[in-house]
Amino acid sequence: MRFLKTIFWTLIAVLAGFFSWNNWTEAKIALWDGNIWHTMLPVPLLFAFLLGLLPTMLLHHATRWSLRRKLETTKRALVEAQRPDPTAQTNIDAAPSMQPVAAPIAVPPGVL
Repeated sequence: MRFLKTIFWTLIAVLAGFFSWNNWTEAKIALWDGNIWHTMLPVPLLFAFLLGLLPTMLLHHATRWSLRRKLETTKRALVEAQRPDPTAQTNIDAAPSMQPVAAPIAVPPGVL
């Protein structure tokens, strides 16, 4: 899986490099109060990409944190449930024997 992630991010970096190389032109961005930001075109596109990526990453990390917390709580509860109760007395001989509630039925030929 790590190999696929490496290939994916390498491919993204190469495509971003080609895009930046082919679009290295001056861009004028009008800001407030008549200010103009002179920059190369890939720079504001990178800022826009990171601005869109940030909320998604924050949501992803918050969801992972929440799910890990729930999983740890569930694991602790499972360990507690599997731990034998030292106060409980078990007497196998005193336990009532279970009677069958129904007789087994024959399986028709060819079903198995």
